[in-house]
Amino acid sequence: MVVSDYILDETITALFRNVNFDSAVQFIEPLFVGIENGQVILERVNKDRFSSAWTLRKKYRDKPKISFTDLTSFVIMKELRIRKVFTGDAHFGDVGMGFETLP
Repeated sequence: MVVSDYILDETITALFRNVNFDSAVQFIEPLFVGIENGQVILERVNKDRFSSAWTLRKKYRDKPKISFTDLTSFVIMKELRIRKVFTGDAHFGDVGMGFETLP
């Protein structure tokens, strides 16, 4: 399993907005353990990835609802040759980059 720092940020923010504090902590802390022990790979959005995502932002001008976080995910997925994504977000299929969304 691979997660980016941007996705991790969005997940933490959403959890603390939508569930009680203890439940959010109980969900996130095992993820941190998985990252530390190598069960989950944490990919960081570095300068080059950010720049590539910005290029995609301009390319997909007709899709203004795609978040910049999603664009950084597209960049990382393409770079790492990841085709399957666990998301409820239809944008991954809308861009025609060959991503398969898992429910």
